[in-house]
Amino acid sequence: MDNDTRDDKNAGLGTTRQSLPIMLLRARESVMGRFRPMLKSHDVTEQQWRVLRVLYEAGEVDVTFIARHAAILAPSLTRILKSLRERGLVAIRRDDADARRSLASLTNEGQTLVETAAPDSSRTYDEISAAFGTERMAALIEELDALIDALEVPRTE
Repeated sequence: MDNDTRDDKNAGLGTTRQSLPIMLLRARESVMGRFRPMLKSHDVTEQQWRVLRVLYEAGEVDVTFIARHAAILAPSLTRILKSLRERGLVAIRRDDADARRSLASLTNEGQTLVETAAPDSSRTYDEISAAFGTERMAALIEELDALIDALEVPRTE
């Protein structure tokens, strides 16, 4: 493909290194490449770990809360919760106040798994911070949080 054709095809797009979605995905893959061995050693998937982390932090919550905070689509979350429940890591029950809602929480085994994996996770964070810089890491997380807040559609809950 000659340069003229390529320039016409990219009309206004810029390079992939200037594409926010592509760069966020590449950054995610770089970060997760550091976490995957830790997750594998604890026999959890990336998505399962996100669910476990949300439940560890939030306690018993509605499954829609988990989906939003773990960044997992509802159909996938249903499968993940089923798997975690079968492993004895998560308990799920109907909300007494609203039978249409399901609430999930960690079991003692789930809490133990998170607490057992936490030092390995912290070491991985420390390695990433050492490579990238602690101040830069804090600033990046703050900026990503601000980006999410700026772009998130207001909820009517």
